[in-house]
Amino acid sequence: MHCCNYNRNDKSIIEEHCNESVTFNMVSNPEFLRQGSAVMDTMQADRIIIGSENDEAAKKVQEMYRPLNVPFILTSIRSAEMIKYASNAFLATKISFINEVANLCGVVGADVKDVAKGMGKDKRIGEAFLQPGIGYGGSCFPKDVKALLHTANLNGVHFSLLKETVAINDFQQELLVTKALNRLRDLKGKKVAMLGLAFKPETDDMREAPSIKIARSLTKLGAEVVAYDPVAVDNAKNILGDTIRFASTVREAAVNADAVFIVTEWNEFRLLDLKTLMTTMRRPIVFDGRNCLEEDRIRACKKIEYYPIGRPAIVIGMK
Repeated sequence: MHCCNYNRNDKSIIEEHCNESVTFNMVSNPEFLRQGSAVMDTMQADRIIIGSENDEAAKKVQEMYRPLNVPFILTSIRSAEMIKYASNAFLATKISFINEVANLCGVVGADVKDVAKGMGKDKRIGEAFLQPGIGYGGSCFPKDVKALLHTANLNGVHFSLLKETVAINDFQQELLVTKALNRLRDLKGKKVAMLGLAFKPETDDMREAPSIKIARSLTKLGAEVVAYDPVAVDNAKNILGDTIRFASTVREAAVNADAVFIVTEWNEFRLLDLKTLMTTMRRPIVFDGRNCLEEDRIRACKKIEYYPIGRPAIVIGMK
């Protein structure tokens, strides 16, 4: 039932392998669950989408969900699939949009935190997915954006907005490396402590994680990368192998580092003892790819260079 990649041939393929006496109907029931909050998203769903060409089959699935007391939308199978892909593609586009706004803010001197807050208070826009950073990753957004774009291409639809969403995200995942090059000029022989590997907090999922591209770019430029993540190290090792080193603590990663990259917004990183951490580094420079450090914690440091996304840099005690 939970089929989000329904194809016109699926039913005929199943029929070919069934006894002639067997009858069945297809239902497309896409899920909209976030990693780390799947149970809550199931019990408090915004909507249940049921796509079918058979009313009886659709009603049986609807009855299964009725105890959740959430809105139902009954559609054709094609529409159900389009709702799934269009929803994720829209959210990915919203992320790419605010990232472009953040990049512009960084040039003209605006603060993207204030801009996003002002935008989000408009009920037509909403506050969700207006947090700038180093791009989206995971198993859904990249896959679904590319799938919708592929479908558009197959059917002769020039979906240029989605092409730009992908291009912006690719650029954004390299942004911290670009910032480090602008500040340090040359990364060869420099040690970079990368805090965070998973594509988002509360998961060990490394699929399409920005950390992969960042780590590979840094090592290609000759940097020594030492990474730490509370839960994703094992999965990261399967992808990055021995091209970088892995630490068991934040401090171990940051000792004698020329820069810290904050790649995943784990609470552990939000609550860092920056004052102490900066004293262990060769250069107390932080590139915050998730804007997760509070200004008062930064200003409590005697010496620090702090470079966020789309917000003014903070430089204290540096010559």
